[in-house]
Amino acid sequence: MTVAVVSICAVLGLVVGSFLNVVIHRLPRKESVVKPRSRCPGCDTEIRPRDNIPVLSWLLLRGRCRTCGTSISIRYPIIELLCAVLFAAMAMRFPEDLALPAFLALAAACLAGSAIDVEHMLLPNRLVFPSLAIAAALLVVAAVAQDDWDDLRGASIGAVLASGGLLLLAVAWPRGNAMGGGDIKLALLLGLCLGWIDLGHVALGLFLGFLLGSVAGVGLVVAKAKHLQEHFAFGPFLAAGTLLAVWFGRPILEWYAV
Repeated sequence: MTVAVVSICAVLGLVVGSFLNVVIHRLPRKESVVKPRSRCPGCDTEIRPRDNIPVLSWLLLRGRCRTCGTSISIRYPIIELLCAVLFAAMAMRFPEDLALPAFLALAAACLAGSAIDVEHMLLPNRLVFPSLAIAAALLVVAAVAQDDWDDLRGASIGAVLASGGLLLLAVAWPRGNAMGGGDIKLALLLGLCLGWIDLGHVALGLFLGFLLGSVAGVGLVVAKAKHLQEHFAFGPFLAAGTLLAVWFGRPILEWYAV
């Protein structure tokens, strides 16, 4: 049963990853993610269904448009493969839990948000709030189906604690350089899903995010790629800390409690 769930989620991840490529490209430009259909950036030819198969089409076409030969970024198959891996990993973590769809939504939002934040230093409301609404609705469905109101209560508290904690830090930090508003909004989604597991995972996810961000920030300063007071994309580190807490939080917290 677990193998079947993981396999289905991996295939679903490839399909969702293909859609995320559209989201990553269009949302920062305030374009519709539904219309028009995907087109070649070089010749503006609509991409045919046979040339839009995740990963496989890119490999068969050798990363180029069939019509004009324009190079197609390797980012597209990478996003599709990463989404498949994230979905499969979530299925392994929650093979028989009805909350799995909510965590798939979390993984998709973390991937798309990280890619956008790295490129544009932005976490769009059009990504964060719909992802939050979808995850929250799916968790409510899981709570009703499993008669598990304690976990839903924990999810609600986790969302408030994570986002509220980052908001306080942003207000208290000199010159307001701690983080942007997008990070605070994203924390609602991250805290919601981690709180479903337990509140210890919320604290761990934030800690790991700040730890990874601090290490990367120091590295960028040492490499002279960033100045000490200069902003850098923090969303990917919050997302990474959250996903690590989802997958490895229980053994880490058990080790810490010993």
